[in-house]
Amino acid sequence: MNAEAPGPPAALPIALDAAGGDHGIAPNVEGAVQAARAGVPVLLVGPRVALHAELGKHAGSAGLPLTVVDAPDVIGMDEHASDVRSRSGASINVCTRLVKEGQAAAAVSMGHSGATMASALLTLGRIRGVDRPAILTHLPSKTGFVTLLDVGANADVKPVYLAQWARLATVYLRVVEGKEDPTVGLLSIGEEEHKGSQLVLEAHALLREQDGRGLRFYGNVEGRDIFQGTTDIVVTDGFTGNVVLKLAEGEAKVLFGWVRDALGSSLQTRLGGLLVRGALRGLAERMDPSTYGASILLGVRGLAFIGHGSADARAVKNALLRASRAHQAHLIGRLEAALAPQ
Repeated sequence: MNAEAPGPPAALPIALDAAGGDHGIAPNVEGAVQAARAGVPVLLVGPRVALHAELGKHAGSAGLPLTVVDAPDVIGMDEHASDVRSRSGASINVCTRLVKEGQAAAAVSMGHSGATMASALLTLGRIRGVDRPAILTHLPSKTGFVTLLDVGANADVKPVYLAQWARLATVYLRVVEGKEDPTVGLLSIGEEEHKGSQLVLEAHALLREQDGRGLRFYGNVEGRDIFQGTTDIVVTDGFTGNVVLKLAEGEAKVLFGWVRDALGSSLQTRLGGLLVRGALRGLAERMDPSTYGASILLGVRGLAFIGHGSADARAVKNALLRASRAHQAHLIGRLEAALAPQ
C-alpha cells in the first residue's frame, strides 16, 4: 500500500523577534497584526509590557491569534553577533529556541542579521549534507523575480558550497514558490565555461555534473543576466551576492529619484506624471524590498528568516506570510530529503 502524502502541518505560530530592527517594536507589532488578520498566528517575542501596550493601539487585536512571549533582552544593531552565545534570554535566542522545541513554525527577525544567523545555526544546527547555510533573497527581474544566494552569510566559500546551495534553492522554489523546474545560473564574468575565478571554474564543473540530477544547470551568467531573468536562480559567494543586492537596492532608489525629479521639472512633465502615476506605483511595488518581506537562511534545520533593519509593517507582514507558506509546504523535510545521501 502506498503511503499517503503528508497533509498540511498544524498551524503553528511564527515566532517574531518583535524588538528587532531600526524602528523597534511599532512596525513589528503592526505587521504581526496584519499577518494575524490574514490568518497567520504569531508569537510576539520581546518585552512583555511594551508589547502589550503597543498591541493596545490596534483595535480588535485582542481577538487575533497573537501571543506575547516575554524576552526583555534584545541584541542591538551595534552589538556583536557573538553575544548570542552568552545571552540566552535575548529575543532572537528565544525565537530560535521556540522553533527548536516545536512551539513555533519559524523564527523571523528584522534585527541584527549576524545575531540571527548565529542563533539559528547554534540552536537549530545544519541540515545533513550542508556545509554552510546561505541567505537566499528575491530580486525583481524582467520575468518576475530572480532568486539570488548567497547574499551575505559566507564571504569565503568553497565550490561545493555553491553546488549545495543550487540544490537547496531549487527545492525552495519548487515547494514554496511553485516553480516546477527552475534553472540555475552561476555568476561569472562571462558566459563561457572557461571564464571566471578558480572558485567559479570548479563550481561550474560540480554544477554541470549535477545537471539533470535534481537541478537544471544553465551555465554561467553575467551581472546583466540577473535582472533579465535569464535563470530562475543565481548562485555566488556571499561577498559578491551582498554587493549585488546592495547595488540593486541603491540603484533603484536613485533611478526613482531621477524619475521623480524629471516629472516635477516643469508644468508639462507634472501633468504627464499624473497620467503615469498608476504605472509608476506598480513599478515601485515590484522594486520595493518590503514586497518580499525577508530572506530565508537556507540550510539550517528549521525555518529562519532575516529582514531589513529598516523594515516597515508591510515587510514584517510579508515575512510572516512567507514563513508560514514555507512551513505549510514542509520545506525543511523536503530540503533534508534533497540533500540525503543517494
